[in-house]
Amino acid sequence: MIKVKLNNTEFTYDVYQMINLFFSFPDIKFVEEDYDFNIDVKENVVEIQGRDKSFEYFINKSYKLKEEVKKAVFLYFSKNTTLELPWGTLIGIRPSKKALELLQKGISEAAIIAEFKEKHVTREDKSQLCIDVAKFERNIVNKNKDNISIYIGMPFCPTRCLYCSFTSNPIGSCKSIVEPYLEALSHEIKSISNYIMEKKLNIECVYFGGGTPSAVNNEQFEFIMKFIYEAFIKHNNVKEFTVECGRPDSITFEKLSTMKKYGVHRISINPQTMNEDTLKLIGRNHSVDSVSEKFAMARELGFDNINMDLIVGLPGEKISHIIRTCDKIFEIKPDSITIHGMSIKRASKLHENMLNNYRFEIPGQEELNQMYELTVGLSKKLHMKPYYMYRQKNMVGNMENVGYARPCKEGIYNIQMIEEKQTIIALGADAVSKVVFLEENRHERFANVKDVREYIKRIDEMIEKKITLLETLFS
Repeated sequence: MIKVKLNNTEFTYDVYQMINLFFSFPDIKFVEEDYDFNIDVKENVVEIQGRDKSFEYFINKSYKLKEEVKKAVFLYFSKNTTLELPWGTLIGIRPSKKALELLQKGISEAAIIAEFKEKHVTREDKSQLCIDVAKFERNIVNKNKDNISIYIGMPFCPTRCLYCSFTSNPIGSCKSIVEPYLEALSHEIKSISNYIMEKKLNIECVYFGGGTPSAVNNEQFEFIMKFIYEAFIKHNNVKEFTVECGRPDSITFEKLSTMKKYGVHRISINPQTMNEDTLKLIGRNHSVDSVSEKFAMARELGFDNINMDLIVGLPGEKISHIIRTCDKIFEIKPDSITIHGMSIKRASKLHENMLNNYRFEIPGQEELNQMYELTVGLSKKLHMKPYYMYRQKNMVGNMENVGYARPCKEGIYNIQMIEEKQTIIALGADAVSKVVFLEENRHERFANVKDVREYIKRIDEMIEKKITLLETLFS
């Protein structure tokens, strides 16, 4: 346990977040006595006293006080640990938004980098990443309230991965509810399609994710794909129709053929790693060779926009594992890659096992930094540039998720979803709709129920509540 005395409770959350960066799963408690660290926020200075080290940070009055308190705590622990945390005090989900705001004010890239360093102790390469993403996104981000995107969720997977916290029921144990779920989902699709036609909304993107959309059998997949096509694709000028096939062990020739038949532009085949030992550890049944086989099958059927997801920081992985993964992905040559930092979610089996003292070997900070640099090198070898980026809580090493793509192969839906400037109507169990009020710069969310059986039972209620929310924007 880390015990902290703090003289101003206004900054409790900020101090907690900064200390949390430097320790794995810390139990941080704020106390009045018998403390490890005393943090005293005064008018002009933040004083920090540890058991044997003290530190003074003089407050820059041109910045918000809470940002200065965070910086003081960050600098203290940076000096007294060996960790190099390249994002500094930036813990928000969308750091590229800060860069975009500054670019729109006419501030130069050099000045933005300098501000990120001074205000947030952010390393130059991470600041530049924010700028690069912001420069690309500013031309794509939605500006018309009647432009929308559609998300459809499939809450089934071949197996549940160790790190997963999504609604992804192992299909082997719940086959009896697949058909009822598809019937309920198709009813929601039809109802929302009618609403969109009535309001004359423009569908920009359709994204079929999960879970694993291809976890169901060939006939079931054909059934729901036909429904999606007729409801959202057939009579609309959709820019991007993506299916996140995901797990190679769920992909068949028939399913890929179905996707071609119904006009899918972009698919994602996600190995996460190209190391057999890690695949077994994290609970994925596919092999490294099957990734290449399914990718080749998709290419033969004419798919020319294929993404691959990779995770940095998986349990047990070292530099050698990332080198092997990067080498294999370079041989395959996908059109885009999405690099995810390992995030230890509270609802995952990994988090549960860690709480129960089951030891997983997670890479240290220096090794993680090197791993990320290798993935940046891979993107450059594949002639890709970063086009979207976001961050999550509880990411190992406080890193980031980045999408890299070759020119014209960027995932438009990814940008609209992250930037939250476009209404996204989400269908399926645990799908979260976001209704965006552009002029007010705000959004409202509506989440379908998570439990599949409850979703089936309450589908009309979900549809009614969703349309009621949509009416606040489109009435």
